[in-house]
Amino acid sequence: MFERRKDSKGRVLKEGESQRSDGSYQYRYTDNRGKRKYVYSKNLDDLREKEHAIEKAINDGLDYAAGEITLMDLVKRYLAQKQGMRYNTLMSYDFVLNILKDEDFCFRKVNTIKPSDAKIWVLKLRADGRRYSTIQTIRGVVKPAFNMAVDEDIIRKNPFDFTLTSVIPDDTEERRPLTVEEEEKLLAFIQADKCRSRYYDVVVILLGTGLRISELCGLTISDVDFKNRRLRVERQLVRTKHCEYYTEKPKTASGTRYIPLTNEKVYQAFRRVVQNRKKPKFEMIVDGVTGFFFLDQEDKPKVAGHFQHALKRIVDKYNKTYGEHLVVTPHVFRHTFCTRMAQAGMPVKELQYLMGNADVGTTLSIYAHMDYDAAEKSYNEIVAKAK
Repeated sequence: MFERRKDSKGRVLKEGESQRSDGSYQYRYTDNRGKRKYVYSKNLDDLREKEHAIEKAINDGLDYAAGEITLMDLVKRYLAQKQGMRYNTLMSYDFVLNILKDEDFCFRKVNTIKPSDAKIWVLKLRADGRRYSTIQTIRGVVKPAFNMAVDEDIIRKNPFDFTLTSVIPDDTEERRPLTVEEEEKLLAFIQADKCRSRYYDVVVILLGTGLRISELCGLTISDVDFKNRRLRVERQLVRTKHCEYYTEKPKTASGTRYIPLTNEKVYQAFRRVVQNRKKPKFEMIVDGVTGFFFLDQEDKPKVAGHFQHALKRIVDKYNKTYGEHLVVTPHVFRHTFCTRMAQAGMPVKELQYLMGNADVGTTLSIYAHMDYDAAEKSYNEIVAKAK
C-alpha cells in the first residue's frame, strides 16, 4: 500500500508539499501558464495558508475563463480595474455592492444568466420598492461588467443589453426649474423667516451663478474679485463618511471657469457673506487651501450636506405654509439658472462655459424646458428681424 509522506512531527504532507533539510517547508505547484513555481515557509500552517491563497487565485482564473464566476464576483472583478475615481463615484459603487450582496440572484453563475433572467430580476427589484433611478444605477455597474466578460469571450451575449424602460417605467420625478414667480416667492419666504433667513444669500448666489453645491462649498474669499466683478471656480470641497476633508477639481475638465458678478443682487449677496463671515479661532487648511466662505459651528468648512439638509427644511416649511408641493434641491437652482440664461437668448456655447459642462448636449438638454412664452418671444423676434 502507498504510504503518504510525513514531516518530522509525523504529520501527513499533501501533494506538492515537502519538508526541507533545515526543517522549513516547501510547496510546489504549476501556475496558469504551465510554469513550475515554489513557495516556502518556516512552518506547515503558514505554508498551507499560502497554498490556499494560490489555489484560490488559480481557481478564480479558471472559473472566470469557464464562465463559472458569480455575478457578484464578476462585478468585483470589473470594479477592481477602476483607478483614480472620485469619492462620490466610489460611494456609488459601494452603494451598488451593498445591494448586490443581499440579492440571491447575484450569486448565480454568469454563464447561466439569460436576458429573461436579468429582466425578471429587474422586475423583482422594482417589486421590492427600488426606484427606477436606483435600478438604473445598479444596471450601470452590472451591464459594463458583463460587457467585459463578452469582450474577453467568457460569455457570448450580455443578458443586460436591453432598454430598461422596456421592462419597467421611468417614474423618476423630473427636475423642473423654478418659474420666475416660484423663485421670487421662495426667496421672499426665506428672507422673512427669522430662523432660515441666514440662507437667503446662499440661495441668491446659487440661483445667480449656476454653481454646483460642492463648488459653492469650495469657494474661498480669494476666489471673489470684487473689483472686476467676477468669480473664479476651480475646486470642489468634499467630506468623506469618515469626516475627512479634501478638495478636487470641478466635476469636468470644463468646470474651471470664471463667472461674471455683474448681477447686482448676486454681487451684494457675496458682499454680505464676506461681511457676516465669523472670524474663526483657526482657519482650517484643506489641501493647502484656506479661507473657505462658509463655516460650521466648529469653524470647519461647510459641505454639500449642510446646505442640502437646510434647504429641505426650508422647502418643507414653505410647502406646509402655502399648501404646495414645490420640489427644490441645490441642483434645481443650477437648472433654474441655466434655463433663465437660455430663455434670455444666451448662445449655447457661452452657456456651456458658464455651466462648466464638458458636453454641450448636457447644456442643450436645458432647452427642453423652454416654455411657450419663451418660444413665442424668440419666434416674434425672428419674424420682426425678417421684415
